[in-house]
Amino acid sequence: MPHSHRKSPKKHAKTSQQSEKQSVNPAERLSRRLAREHRTFVYMTQLYCHKHHQHPLGSLCDACASLMAYAAQKLDRCPYGDDKPTCVKCPIHCYKAKEREQSREIMRYSGPRMLVRHPILAILHLIDGRQPVPEQPSMRSNRQRRKAEKKS
Repeated sequence: MPHSHRKSPKKHAKTSQQSEKQSVNPAERLSRRLAREHRTFVYMTQLYCHKHHQHPLGSLCDACASLMAYAAQKLDRCPYGDDKPTCVKCPIHCYKAKEREQSREIMRYSGPRMLVRHPILAILHLIDGRQPVPEQPSMRSNRQRRKAEKKS
């Protein structure tokens, strides 16, 4: 019987490393403090998206989901690492102008509402905002720390 024209699954199968990279949520890579900051921003964005984009509470439209992925990436690569100040106090502006303005708009709307919806996260965010800004960033972002741990 002649050989069928089916392609070998080995040629098109992704390596485990490639599939792992794609399946990992960027927020899952964050350290505890940065993950809490991201979670706070996600809740703020969900409140905003529900009111302004008419999405069900707890979900995000594509634009807001894209902003959340962007925020997770920026938190992961922050040179301050776990010592990161809140973005409003940070001397390093890592967000692009468009994303920074979107974030401000979301926080202006959702900030006061967070005290009712998620009071513990809101209070922790206010406490984080009162912490002094470190003189120099550690230059040990969450991402760099993960890479160093893999090597050792």
